[in-house]
Amino acid sequence: MQHALAARLNLDHGLIQAPMAGGPTTPALVAAVSNAGGLGCIGAGYLSPASLEAAIGAVRSATGRAFGVNLFVPGAYTPNPGRVARANRRMADFRSELGIETPSEVGPVAPDFEGQFEVLVDAAPAVVSTTFGALAPERVSRLQYAGCFVIGTATTVAEARYLETTGVDAVVAQGFEAGGHRGSFLDNFERSAVGTLALVPQIVDAIARPVIASGGIMDGRGIAAAHCLGAAAVQMGTAFLATEESGAKPEHKAALPGAADTATTLTAAFSGKPARGLRNRFIETFEHSDDALPDYPEQNAWTKDIRAAAARQSRPEFLSMWAGQAAGLARAMPASELVAALVAEARALIPDCI
Repeated sequence: MQHALAARLNLDHGLIQAPMAGGPTTPALVAAVSNAGGLGCIGAGYLSPASLEAAIGAVRSATGRAFGVNLFVPGAYTPNPGRVARANRRMADFRSELGIETPSEVGPVAPDFEGQFEVLVDAAPAVVSTTFGALAPERVSRLQYAGCFVIGTATTVAEARYLETTGVDAVVAQGFEAGGHRGSFLDNFERSAVGTLALVPQIVDAIARPVIASGGIMDGRGIAAAHCLGAAAVQMGTAFLATEESGAKPEHKAALPGAADTATTLTAAFSGKPARGLRNRFIETFEHSDDALPDYPEQNAWTKDIRAAAARQSRPEFLSMWAGQAAGLARAMPASELVAALVAEARALIPDCI
């Protein structure tokens, strides 16, 4: 099964570039990874249907190889004006420092998931993956009928088993070490905080679908370890953030290589949903607050103006710089060179493990 997944997707290597939403996974990065023999993926969680369609077109113009698209499965949330007001009072000093006013409204809080989904059914990329939840079985079937290989994201064995009942073709096992948002959806994130080394073999034993290891994998050593645990492929996000084609902000890229193993933390400050990123002033301001934040995606919508102004002004203390626990192993180089290096490192340890 370990090499069957790469063969099924016509990949040279069982290496997937994680679909990081919010800008890092540019069409250039996705195409570069796919052209190098891996699977590049568009992080479409925040894209409008029109922007998603344009991104798919841009990738297809740059590669004839397989690539993937990831969507956030929407969950129920209740708007909470009281929490929004309290959060905005805490962010008032940040906005003043950045020279911006508190918005009177933020427009649509959540992206148009129905529109996004229909774009994928029509465009039929080789792979569609999801996080934050599970697609209904009928949606999985629609994508598969269109020709898509469907992957779900699990942070626990229970989630992997649930995803298997929906008919997905494979499951990403997202370990606690992973950067960005936690994909937990059956339980809270504290009880779903299982490390990659513990999670992968347990999911491999629990389901019949191929398992893709994710979380803290940054070099050939991690790839070889995932292979030994039974993973059919690896998914790597933070490793690609520092590449030339990455859309991560310059300050974000610069902070990764050599970062301490303790440099990241889990926070809901930026989006209302726990995510792992490099600790900074914005995160620390909310870290010891007793005020409950608005839930995702409401808090995410209300911090967009701060993050945008911080990017324009090169103020990393206000940026959401998502990264995994092994961020310090990131390497600044073209994505194609990184893929080649990763494959060579892994094969030097275990021939043909990827």
